[in-house]
Formats: sequence, structure tokens, C-alpha cells
Amino acid sequence: MYDSFIDTLEFFPRGLVYVALGIVVLVVAKLVLDLVTPYKINRQLAEKNNSALGLSITGYFMGVIIVFAGVLYQPLNIVRDDQWQWTGDFWLDVLEVAIYSLVGIVLLNASRLLVDRLVLYKFNTEKEIIEDQNSGSAAVEAGVYVAAGLVIAASIAGSTGGIEGVSEVSIAESALRSLAFFGMGMAVLVLFSFFYELTTSFNIHDEIEKNNVAVGVALGGNLVAIGLVTFKAVFGEFIGWGESIASFLTFAVIGFALLYVVRIAVDFALLPGTRISHELAVDRNVGVAFIESGVVIGASIILYFAI
Repeated sequence: MYDSFIDTLEFFPRGLVYVALGIVVLVVAKLVLDLVTPYKINRQLAEKNNSALGLSITGYFMGVIIVFAGVLYQPLNIVRDDQWQWTGDFWLDVLEVAIYSLVGIVLLNASRLLVDRLVLYKFNTEKEIIEDQNSGSAAVEAGVYVAAGLVIAASIAGSTGGIEGVSEVSIAESALRSLAFFGMGMAVLVLFSFFYELTTSFNIHDEIEKNNVAVGVALGGNLVAIGLVTFKAVFGEFIGWGESIASFLTFAVIGFALLYVVRIAVDFALLPGTRISHELAVDRNVGVAFIESGVVIGASIILYFAI
């Protein structure tokens, strides 16, 4: 029993190293966001009390941590001796996690362009969040950050496995896999935003531009849900380009259909007597938006563990 206690305790110093690294990664992510945006984040949050920007940055930080956790989940080569000291292999693992996390931060900031150019393309999202403090736009941006974090984490963690019969994977091959599945994953997020708008009775852009927080929360929640489905599609052992892409496309189609069916089920089974589209677009009911988001995210989690 004593030996088990000591063996368990020995893992805590290692964990604290990664906790400290995670904090450093968040600080770096904040600095990078400051560099790529024309406004000062601290001024917006502290002086102007911009809660919309706070919501967006919360999604950004969650996306960063998801990427960090995805990298950290990969098997680590840790060697301990009797003096509780680690060999250089451990610190190489720490360095690898740090480097992949930095790459993830770059990709996460690049995904922000998707909000302005492809998802909410009919207006300037930055203007809506900074000048108008539009929380609906911020909710969508936060959802994109979280969903993109899931795609990046899966792309990185799922790119290192070798094909059967191939013992090692080169850095170039691993990077190619990561970029390929990241690109396909982001394409799924963008296509899903179009699909979501096609399957709603109201104009998403008009409602969000009018600061309809409920519509923004609902869309953001659905993006997180499809992000989870995409994570499942990408994450895991790489079994070859043909098989992996076929599996990815299958999950994407299933995800689109599942989330649409779940939204209908919320309308008729969970909230009978109400129309979600009316609650979101006319009554601007944020409570209903949270329920829809929670249910579709929950359905994606069930799908993740069931398949």
C-alpha cells in the first residue's frame, strides 16, 4: 500500500510541470492575440467592460487548452530513477508539447478569419464585437474557437500513428497529415454553418447583426457540437489516406444529419408547444438557445463514446 502511494505521488511533479506549461501557453496565446488584433484587449475588458469580447476570448482560451490537452494526451516517454529525477527524454516531451501548442495557437488565430470571411461573411465581426459589443457575434466566434481547437487537437494527436507495416513516421509526413485533416475539419465547420442557416426559418446574419444573442448562442453551440463530431472523425490511429478520408466523410455526414434530427427532437419532445425558431428569432430567448446548444453538444458526446 505504501509503495502504491509513493508510485501515485511520483506522478504529481510531472503533472505540475505541465500545469505550469499550460499557464505559459495561455500567456503566449494572449500575447499573440494582442499582436494580431488592432485593439488592446486589456483596455476593452477593463476600461470599456466589453463583455462580448470577454465571451470571445473565453472561447479562444478554451480552444487553446483543448489543443494543449490534445497534444498532451499523446503517450509521453517519461523515465524516472530512484531520486525522482527525469532523464532528458521527459524534457524533450515537454518541448514537443510546447512546440505543438504554439503551432496550435497560430492555427487557432488563423481560424478566426473564418468567422469574418466565411461564417459571418455579411458583416464585420470585429466591428460588431469591439464597437457594438455584440454578444451574438461573440458567441459565434467563441464557438468557432472551441470547434477549431477540437479540430486542431485531433489533427495533431491523430497524425503521429503509423500505417500498419510502417514503423516510423517522418516529421514531414506527420505535418502533412495534420494540415490535411485540419483543412478538412475547418471545411466541415464552414459547410455546417451554411447547412445550419439553410435549415432555419430566419436569416442568421440579420438576427446576429441586430445583436440577437440567442441566435448567436444557438449557432455557436451547434458549431461546438459539429466540432466534437469532427474530433471523433479525425482522432485516432492513422490507417491510410483512403480509409481515413472515407471515415472522416462518413462521420461528417452522420454529424450533419444527427444534429439536424436532434434540433427537431428538441422542438417536439423536449419543448412541446413552442417553436424554437420563434423563440430564438422573435422572442430572443437565450434560455432556449442554451437548451438547444446543450442538447446538440450532449448528442455529439454520446456519439463520440458510442462509436
